[in-house]
Amino acid sequence: MSPRVLDAADRGARPHLWRFTPLQRTLHALVIVSFLGLVFTGLPLHFAAAPWARGVAGIVGGIESAGFLHRVCAIITFVYFFTHIGSLLLRIARGADTKKLLWGPDSMVPQPKDFRDLFGMFRWFLGLGQRPRFERFSYMEKFDYWAVFWGIAVIGSSGLLLWFPEFFARFLPGWVFNVATIIHGDEALLAMSFIFTIHFFNVHLRPEKFPIDLVIFTGRASAGYMIEEHPLEYERRQQAGTLEGLVAPPVSRAAYLWSLALGFTALSLGVLVIVLVLWAVLH
Repeated sequence: MSPRVLDAADRGARPHLWRFTPLQRTLHALVIVSFLGLVFTGLPLHFAAAPWARGVAGIVGGIESAGFLHRVCAIITFVYFFTHIGSLLLRIARGADTKKLLWGPDSMVPQPKDFRDLFGMFRWFLGLGQRPRFERFSYMEKFDYWAVFWGIAVIGSSGLLLWFPEFFARFLPGWVFNVATIIHGDEALLAMSFIFTIHFFNVHLRPEKFPIDLVIFTGRASAGYMIEEHPLEYERRQQAGTLEGLVAPPVSRAAYLWSLALGFTALSLGVLVIVLVLWAVLH
């Protein structure tokens, strides 16, 4: 089977259209690497009594090595987060329309249509209406986007308290560190569970995208994919005459294979983590 058949973003009518920039794709790759690293170095500590905890810790080099790698992945997390913020500020400094960043079809800010689409999606599930038609970003994608901000704010800040306790203890009471320990572990568990179940299903495992959607890796999708997944954006750009400017060359076979390898590796590791967590909780 051709690898192109596996990729949902490559199915359908041509031409290919650019959807994500090189910077966006690079930052998402850093999200994947750092998040998986944080999960596999933090999981053995959170579930220390589980029978598999010692084995997972051994794979990453032991507890001390896991702690070191956990901090390295935390640094990568802060790097991609502040790089993204910096890129937005740079766009504004270069004269980008701030209103378009905060409102409109290309904005990641939740808008009334997103809430209507959410309600419409439940109506569609129950057979009471048509499936909502999405613009450049659906409400599901916006939820994923803002979840990163929430996660870094909560998990990141509590992690910094635990990383530098001597510094923060100068002006914070001791009980704050106990609370930070609970918040850090439980919020990380929540984030991990969401990413490896809901996010994976919406992005890769629902029937029209199964077994994988590589658009975030290759940065491009077929016109047929765009018409199905983001019809309002496609129609808007078509009417404005800007669709031609998005035409992209087909991705090379080597890039496809690398994208498949990274995508399926992340999917497999995510499913493995869910199995390990269920094992720890149910035994």
